[in-house]
Amino acid sequence: MGKLTKRSVDSMAIPLEGQTFLWDDELRGFGIRAIPSGLKAFVLQYRNEEGRSRRIVLGRHGVLTVEQARKQAIMKLGAVAGGADPAEERAQSRAAITIREVCNWYLENADAGIILGRKHRPIKASTLAMDRSRIKTHIVPLIGTRQVRALRIADIERMQTDIVAGKTAKPRKDGTRGGKAAGGPGVAGRAVSTLQSLLSHALRYDIVENNPAAGVRKIAGKPRTRRLTAAEIRALGEAIEIAERNEENPTGIAAVRALLLTGYRISEVIGMERSWLHADRGYVHFPDTKTDGQVRPIGQVAVQLLKSLPEKRGLPLFFPSDFVDRPYSGVPETLRALCAIAGIMGVTPHVLRHTFGSVAGDMGFSELTIKALLGHGARGSTQNYVHLDEAMRLAVERVSSKIDQLLRRETAVIMDWAA
Repeated sequence: MGKLTKRSVDSMAIPLEGQTFLWDDELRGFGIRAIPSGLKAFVLQYRNEEGRSRRIVLGRHGVLTVEQARKQAIMKLGAVAGGADPAEERAQSRAAITIREVCNWYLENADAGIILGRKHRPIKASTLAMDRSRIKTHIVPLIGTRQVRALRIADIERMQTDIVAGKTAKPRKDGTRGGKAAGGPGVAGRAVSTLQSLLSHALRYDIVENNPAAGVRKIAGKPRTRRLTAAEIRALGEAIEIAERNEENPTGIAAVRALLLTGYRISEVIGMERSWLHADRGYVHFPDTKTDGQVRPIGQVAVQLLKSLPEKRGLPLFFPSDFVDRPYSGVPETLRALCAIAGIMGVTPHVLRHTFGSVAGDMGFSELTIKALLGHGARGSTQNYVHLDEAMRLAVERVSSKIDQLLRRETAVIMDWAA
């Protein structure tokens, strides 16, 4: 077919199954491989001193240009002429690689946008931040020195048990919210998920020979069922009034109100920008959330709350920090202080989100509607449903209004669920 060029590589057909190759006619053994996922990688095929045919991957197309891959191939062929065997050297390197080294490779390449995650897009910064925390706090301290080839399922399940037991729990030194790295089933299960994912990426990129975490049974965390009762919402509303009279931080108090009135995630509330709110149409357009970009309905009581918030230093955020140009980070502390005044326990920002969904359920809205209100993995038809259906606006209006009435302790409110 002639010399490999960017045009010929870009136009190379993707196979429905198996793999296909396109070879360069000028440099013997240099080519590119395509697989059904759409991944194209430059390869070099040669014979070693023993006459055995060997093939190595030079790098992924898009990371390497055709000319960069060609230069690597020429260097490798020069080494082969001198008696080297690049495939054997790479195999020995893969065999000796440790979990720490794989973690470092993953973080470096994911941070550069080279590793693709969901929907074949670069891994989100928020996801990478959580992965980095789990790697640093749990994975590397417990199994970082172990070679991947020698690791077994039992070793990873032992790591999981150690995390549950709190062996890696310690005060954080990086200022991460929460102040302390804790253990528990949920933390352990998420650490195993991170390990499985990064090893899967390493296997696909030919960094390791196997994924020893595949097949590990993750310990199920306890389902989070805590919700506020009607009486607790009233008590929280009274606590908010007391805090406002005492001139406590208005940004934190407003953020707590917004969490209850919208059911949004804490990261969505504090990171919300003013241009994202479409008050006249009753929705917020999040360009990027935990489950990708979303259009989320919002009730008028929440809209009025957001519109009442003063701008600070020309920042686009509804809830900026009082001192630095970034989102306000004191919501958990504000919520704890309000709950102390109200005399209620076990309340986190997620409890407020769960309360919103629970109220919607108690009012008779369907599971699909509640998932759409909360933005649980909305895709395709569900996303269109949120955007177009007037019934969705009615649902968010009724739920947010009922919660607002409870916060204001209006006696006309009748709740169908236990107080």
